[in-house]
Amino acid sequence: MSSEDLLARYAAAFMPNYGVPPVALVAGQGCVAHDADGKEYLDFIAGIAVSSLGHAHEALAEAVSNQIHSIAHTSNLFVNEQEVLLAEELRRLLGGEGRVFLTNSGTEANECALKLAIKYGKANGRSYFVAAENGFHGRSMGALSLTGKQSIREPFGPFALDVRFVPYGDADALRQAVTEECAAVFLEPTLGEGGVVPPPDGYLAAARQICDDTGALFVMDEIQSAIGRTGTWFAHQHDGIRPDILTLAKGLGGGLPIGACIGFGPYGELFAKGDHGSTFGGNPVACAAALAVLATIEKEGLLDNAARVGALLKDGLSAVEHPLLKGVRGRGLWLGVVLAEARAADVEAAARDAGFLVNAVQPNVIRLAPPLIVTPDQATALVNAFPSILDAVSPKEG
Repeated sequence: MSSEDLLARYAAAFMPNYGVPPVALVAGQGCVAHDADGKEYLDFIAGIAVSSLGHAHEALAEAVSNQIHSIAHTSNLFVNEQEVLLAEELRRLLGGEGRVFLTNSGTEANECALKLAIKYGKANGRSYFVAAENGFHGRSMGALSLTGKQSIREPFGPFALDVRFVPYGDADALRQAVTEECAAVFLEPTLGEGGVVPPPDGYLAAARQICDDTGALFVMDEIQSAIGRTGTWFAHQHDGIRPDILTLAKGLGGGLPIGACIGFGPYGELFAKGDHGSTFGGNPVACAAALAVLATIEKEGLLDNAARVGALLKDGLSAVEHPLLKGVRGRGLWLGVVLAEARAADVEAAARDAGFLVNAVQPNVIRLAPPLIVTPDQATALVNAFPSILDAVSPKEG
């Protein structure tokens, strides 16, 4: 089976919504992935920030294998120990508080948060929502209604919900948009799909205060940023705040599909019996994987590794002198490399040719989100290769 064969079969069998991806991956070990032709890549995107422990980590493989030999599915009709352990562990990492609902994905976690906010709004005479321009919260219809990326939103509107969008990072605009009729504010701690755009210092604290002043719920979408990616368990912890509702997904399962919605205080008790559900949410195999991810991050000191290697990567890339490189932004192992021209797709292709998997998340931004186990030597390898990658796209003059 060659890459060409597999990609052709993919093109014939699947809906064309993704286009045909450029690489057919068949195996991996740590931060290294292999395609169907045997070419080796250093993985600096980790399946869009999902593969926290890299590929084929023994702790993940053992946890999944053991669980699937015990019981693979229970549904929500019965309790399984793994889902209870995971909910308890998430509560511990969040300071012992919160009520958890487990989902299969990030967009489902945000659907849960949205339903909580709708129920809160109906009970308190609050009718609309506020979200950020260029924000991304998922592609299911409720989450899509909160997504401020026009290119993916407009083809499927109009939407049933009244969602008002404000510029991300503009506290004054947020303050003007949020009144006592607003049910909830949905924000990411940094715009992910929007190009890894951090807010100004103090913005999230200001958003917290605005919600406190008006009574709107503050929903923090940490689908991409949580589970150690920025050097803390949850990105909002850098700002010393706590949202009313928190959503998680990508890195939680280390490659197994799982998400979570956590409500704090009274907002974790808004649902009554029958208000919400999921057949696969809380699946014991996915929960066992998530428990293995959390335990391994703690055991191997990966929060510190994310902060340390992330700084090395950011500083190294920032020091590259090239007319196509404008700057590097972000925190930990969640970085956006900003280009001076809209050549991100070309840079992604050139990086791939050089043996690095990266992601052109915006026309002028490359997103980096490697596994949390990435080593200093692997980060240095990308830094050292980056000038020639940029040269391959836009040769330096002189």
